[in-house]
Amino acid sequence: MQYYVRTMGIALIICLGIFLASLVIGRFFIPLDQIGNILLSKFLVLPITWDASMYNVVMEIRLPRVLGAIAVGVALAVSGAAYQGVFRNDLVSPDLLGVSHGASVGACIGILKHLSLYGIAVLAFLGGILSVCLTLTLPRLIQNQSRIVLVLCGIIVSGFMAAIIGLLKYIADPDTELQDIVYWQLGSLAKVTWDNLFYVLPIIIVGTIAVLALRWRLNILSLPDQEAQSLGVNVNRERLVIIGISTLLTAAAVCLSGTIGWVGLVIPHLSRMLVGNDHKKLIPVTIVVSASFLMLADLFARSLTTTEIPLGILCGFIGTPFFAWVLYRQRRYF
Repeated sequence: MQYYVRTMGIALIICLGIFLASLVIGRFFIPLDQIGNILLSKFLVLPITWDASMYNVVMEIRLPRVLGAIAVGVALAVSGAAYQGVFRNDLVSPDLLGVSHGASVGACIGILKHLSLYGIAVLAFLGGILSVCLTLTLPRLIQNQSRIVLVLCGIIVSGFMAAIIGLLKYIADPDTELQDIVYWQLGSLAKVTWDNLFYVLPIIIVGTIAVLALRWRLNILSLPDQEAQSLGVNVNRERLVIIGISTLLTAAAVCLSGTIGWVGLVIPHLSRMLVGNDHKKLIPVTIVVSASFLMLADLFARSLTTTEIPLGILCGFIGTPFFAWVLYRQRRYF
């Protein structure tokens, strides 16, 4: 227990440091004391020691973007940890059941219809939910609701959605619409605003609290089905509840930032290396580590070069070698 408390304390301190660094560092450097004054001015009456440009950069650009990074990172990583527990497979990611491809279809339709950012986000969210609903319906139609069949149905739906995305790209205007579609699929937090956060944050907060409340159930679902049923757990019902919550988290994250891969696979593994497989400890650590990871990745994405690097590309460079390392560690199970 002492090790867990110490680990959480260190992780929280690192997370706070990255949060402050994300507000300070950028093309327009703002001193840390001015950051503190600007943030405290929302709650206290302080003498104004900053100019309007500093205030706008912090409150209208960096702060919503950093909060968006925290929200997206937490949503993807928590849903990834939940999926890995439900499917008893450490190589499972949140887009297993087709939510990312479904959200991409919704976003592509919104872009082709020239909708606002809010309209695109809504269609992306609905597309992700619809995709998972199709995945959950197929096993009922074939009267086989085992985990393997569910995963295969997810692959079927993902492939179908990928085909639709290809068709929409083909008919898109290459000078305008196609560029927007590709940029959205690469993932970015550049267009996160307070309005977007206002609609998405409640879903992510409620979903994360729900997974925290059910994390002891994840320990039971990680057991073989017969053993879990012997403990009085309705395995199919509990699995569907957690899958539904995780789907809402993933869809909310994707509609806010676009498609960002690997976070839901990498972060649960990093957290598991710190505190083990007990979900009562794993989920809280995953929340803190994921927030730190995506804030740091976004900081690098907007600071390494003169033009912003899409987050999906940067996370891919991190996640791909990590995934290979995981496969190497688990080679004896294949």
